[in-house]
Amino acid sequence: MKLKHIILSVGAAMLLSVSMSTQGHADSKHHGHDKNMPGEIYAENGNAKTADFDIVHAKITASDNWLSFHMHVSKKAGKTKPTPTGKLAGSDVFSYVWPTKIDSSAVGFEKEQGILAMAITSHPDFDDTPLFDENNDGNLENDGNVWHSHWVVLVPDDTCGEGALKVKDIPEGTTPALPRTWPGLPILIDSPGYSPVMDDVKVEVRVPFRNAKELQGIAFDGVTAGLRVNESAHAPLLCVVNVFDVASGDLSLPGKVK
Repeated sequence: MKLKHIILSVGAAMLLSVSMSTQGHADSKHHGHDKNMPGEIYAENGNAKTADFDIVHAKITASDNWLSFHMHVSKKAGKTKPTPTGKLAGSDVFSYVWPTKIDSSAVGFEKEQGILAMAITSHPDFDDTPLFDENNDGNLENDGNVWHSHWVVLVPDDTCGEGALKVKDIPEGTTPALPRTWPGLPILIDSPGYSPVMDDVKVEVRVPFRNAKELQGIAFDGVTAGLRVNESAHAPLLCVVNVFDVASGDLSLPGKVK
């Protein structure tokens, strides 16, 4: 079985509450971070072929009304973006992702829908933030290439590949609870408009969250990955097809919100 399928199979098993490891693998320090900081994940250098997706550190912190998602990579974050194909079907999405054990209902979806993740994404062939003008050109429909944020719900689906994950599809004819900023795609995705910061080797996004401190201790991991829109543009619409790196090494969610 290929490495990405092994990793994604672990993610699917996590959905069924398989026991989780409590430690990430690490060198002693990365980019000035002390590996002994509790709750944070420190990863080995060189696990990803592309340095800007090579995770060395990930954490999530909670203050009174904010969750802050943080990731460090080996080199310039956000440098590499997908090659445009000129069409939605079959197009690629590159992402920096924090899978969590936060319940999906916390951001407006139905309860217990899958793995709730914050994702920073770029995809030049389509725009899925219809309320926001990320490149400030007056056009709300041409910003997909600009790094932007989403909440997504991930679930296993072997249609995407053995043991693979996808963004959960919304079955035709159903009307599940959805966030107010759902972009209209038939998947469990939210486009809340939180602006990520890509600063040298750092990726960060700050998310307003009522009673955020109540989430302290919730498990998380860090992932960089490629997703792809189905060639038929039908379900499964958006599959994880390439895992670049996993902070823990095995998607065991050893991190804890601080």
